[in-house]
Amino acid sequence: MKKKFIKRNFQKLLLEKEQNRVVSTDIIKTVGIISTDEISNWIDIKTAVEDHFKVHNTKIYSYRPYSRKEEVSFKHFSEKDFNWKGQVSQPNFKVFIEQPFDLLIGFFNKRNLYVENAVLRSNAKFKVGISNVNQDLYDMEIAVLPKNTNQFLEELKKYLLILKKVEN
Repeated sequence: MKKKFIKRNFQKLLLEKEQNRVVSTDIIKTVGIISTDEISNWIDIKTAVEDHFKVHNTKIYSYRPYSRKEEVSFKHFSEKDFNWKGQVSQPNFKVFIEQPFDLLIGFFNKRNLYVENAVLRSNAKFKVGISNVNQDLYDMEIAVLPKNTNQFLEELKKYLLILKKVEN
């Protein structure tokens, strides 16, 4: 039932944000990453991004399904961290979502209402993700699989150089 309400609010917010979207031209200094625990466990995307773009203090949050057995983590979020309207209710995750990152990377390749909702609600100025998930979420998509992290980052850097969002 909760998922149905969140989905409805997600669609409404998606249309609203799409109509009011303004793409930033700022140079990238801060980076946020939203991923899934499944991907984060076998790829260290945070370190790869920091090395590739020479940025520090990159922040990452990964989605993992809620389990009573799991301890609360400041690096993970679950469906329990959203209220019935799809708004983030967990304070630390809310701070992450509200942070105006210069670049937000949606590093996941499967549809997931909660992960997509997090990307949509993010106050990031420029959003990039893996294609074939939900093109309405991003300012730019890159067509690679998550296991090809270096290829993803090389393509991203190439386009960010063209857009003059990073320096060579």
